[in-house]
Amino acid sequence: MATDATVILENYTYFECPRWHDDRVWVSDFYTHQVISANADGSDVRVEAQVPNQPSGLGWLPDGRLLVVSMRDQTILRREPDGELVVHADLSELVSENLNDMLVDATGRAYVGNFGFDLMNGGTPASTHLVLVEPDGSARVVADDLYFPNGMALTDDGRLLVDETIANRVSAFDIADDGSLGERRDWAVFGDLPDMTDIPTAMGQIVLAPDGCCLDTDGTLLTADALGGRVARVAEGRGVIDQYDFDSGVFACGLGGPDGRTLFVCAAPDFDEHARKVATDGKLLAVQLYE
Repeated sequence: MATDATVILENYTYFECPRWHDDRVWVSDFYTHQVISANADGSDVRVEAQVPNQPSGLGWLPDGRLLVVSMRDQTILRREPDGELVVHADLSELVSENLNDMLVDATGRAYVGNFGFDLMNGGTPASTHLVLVEPDGSARVVADDLYFPNGMALTDDGRLLVDETIANRVSAFDIADDGSLGERRDWAVFGDLPDMTDIPTAMGQIVLAPDGCCLDTDGTLLTADALGGRVARVAEGRGVIDQYDFDSGVFACGLGGPDGRTLFVCAAPDFDEHARKVATDGKLLAVQLYE
């Protein structure tokens, strides 16, 4: 049975990276190239930024300036107080494919994932890097050999969790004082590492494709399953312990709302770029969670 969800925003292309900030929900719409925000009920919609090379991950510096991933030119943009978008970091020498999700911590350090291969045009799956962007815009690789590093979360005890969408796993890293990451280890495993010969083979072996995610107050991870039409509740070392099912694809989620118990979910029929960019089936859903 589908989860009881309210449609907050509709008639967009493909939403990603929902964030709760300044009492509003923020989200990127890939193919209209907009970052938008709205009240928790979907009212008072505002266009916060126009990103011609496709927006994705969102976050904020300690002084309140917005950071947004510009996917196709491998840059992180920063919105200045007057609304101007400037380049915060150019990552094109560190990654060759589309940038993806991003997590910005309380100090302004940004961890940025990328596709690693040409997903939308049938490229061969390959591992890739995770990049750290410092508040001053300097950048370096802090992890390698990740398969489609996507949604991320910071645990209360200082670990970085990274969803590897095509690897059947959530990985964990200890974080050093300078933002560097320790060795990768499994936080949750959903199946064996797929055969990466080609996309159809790998996709056929994915048990759960963890995409955009957030941590709940009990330490469990809520992660959208990009192939399963569900948001899974995942516990460390145990895997899926509960799930919320939807009647469409879901690709990211984030907690927010006035009481912090609204789960905002990005929904669309699928993630196929060629279909999504010519349709307006993207929705932002809200599910009320209770203790």
